[in-house]
Amino acid sequence: MENDIVQRMERMEAMLCVLLERQHVVRDWYATDQFAKLVGKAEFTVREWCRLRRIHAEKRRSGRGSYPAWVISHAELQRYQKEGLLPFQAR
Repeated sequence: MENDIVQRMERMEAMLCVLLERQHVVRDWYATDQFAKLVGKAEFTVREWCRLRRIHAEKRRSGRGSYPAWVISHAELQRYQKEGLLPFQAR
């Protein structure tokens, strides 16, 4: 009986570890690498989507040099998850 309880506790602990790994912090803005991880894409792909206006993104100074970095809002993450990419627009 005691062995059974220990095994059940170990399974519960393993399931909690999996849940904690899946959990992500909801942010107001995501960097391209964070967004890419959440949607299961490469960061390069997400940067291209930003550049081609396939998702709504903004350029912000990040303090990492003279080039601003793309950031994507949480609202845009939710929109992308529900609706997908915006249609391609010729410039």
